[in-house]
Amino acid sequence: MPRQMNKDTIPVRQGEELDLHVLEMFLRENMDSVPGGQLEILQFSAGHSNLTYQIKIGNWEAVLRRPPLGPVAPRAHDMGREFKILSELNPIFSVAPRPLLYSENPTIVGSPFFIMERKNGLVIDTSFPEGIQVTKEICRRLSEIMVVKLVELHEIDYRETGLAEISKPEGFMERQVHGWIGRYERAKTDDIQGVETLKKWLINHIPKQSEAAIIHYDYKFNNVMFNKELTEMVGLFDWEMTTVGDPLADLGVAMSYWNQRDDSELLIKGLGKEPVTAVQDGFFTRREFVEHYANKSGRDITNFNFYLTFAYFKLAVIGQQIYYRYKKGQTSDIRFANFNHFVKNLILHAVLVSEEKL
Repeated sequence: MPRQMNKDTIPVRQGEELDLHVLEMFLRENMDSVPGGQLEILQFSAGHSNLTYQIKIGNWEAVLRRPPLGPVAPRAHDMGREFKILSELNPIFSVAPRPLLYSENPTIVGSPFFIMERKNGLVIDTSFPEGIQVTKEICRRLSEIMVVKLVELHEIDYRETGLAEISKPEGFMERQVHGWIGRYERAKTDDIQGVETLKKWLINHIPKQSEAAIIHYDYKFNNVMFNKELTEMVGLFDWEMTTVGDPLADLGVAMSYWNQRDDSELLIKGLGKEPVTAVQDGFFTRREFVEHYANKSGRDITNFNFYLTFAYFKLAVIGQQIYYRYKKGQTSDIRFANFNHFVKNLILHAVLVSEEKL
């Protein structure tokens, strides 16, 4: 995910290197904007799925995205699909990066990939950049921006875009619940108490009907870039899961990532260091976020605990798929070694959420 600050890029991890010469030749042959000079590549350190690189020649910068190494789930990590999504959305929703080039040639970086613009700004994850005097007002304003942009995305008429061609909104939640249960079964490594009860609960509580909207489906703080004044969102990244579906499912996913102070330590630190929303005063609680969304969108949130429960299960499955790849030796990234504990905690937490109301 693109970020401005150098500490968010690292030397390319061992085993995830790109062939500098081959890529540079490809860029010069296919992109008129590439200047003379030597290609430099760094890797964005965040993210647990697709591999994302900063590529730079002189003053020219761009971002390259490719699938993770090793076997991937069918229809997952579809670079061509994400490129099409950005092509459709960037002209009407400018926080979506402008796509520049897509290639299916596996000889360049080892897989299909695409190149997109390099946006500049501030990405806030586990801390604020140095020099920023953090106040409750800033944290509240950032929370409000997150709500407003999600509402704006959901207000776009998907029928006026090409996303209608690659989506099937009818029966969306039915397919989602059964689909993610299937993914969990295929990636299962450990027996987790409560998971069978959770799966049955989800199947029995699928909403009968749902509204359709363009959903990002990975909407979280560290996928967002703000201007340096922290008054405006200037970038929204990782559109891999985007589709047309139930907007409350999108809100549920956003809230499964949105930690608050009274969350358990395992929930807060499951993906690493605690996020700013859990340590800084002023950020919305999940309840406040959802209520602000309801007020601005006019949507009924009476049954939101279903969407939040499903979102925690979905996040657990994503973690389980990553842990399965690590367990099978398809990735050696040590960040994934203890993901089984994170998955178990999410399953248990989802069971608790299913028994609550918002």
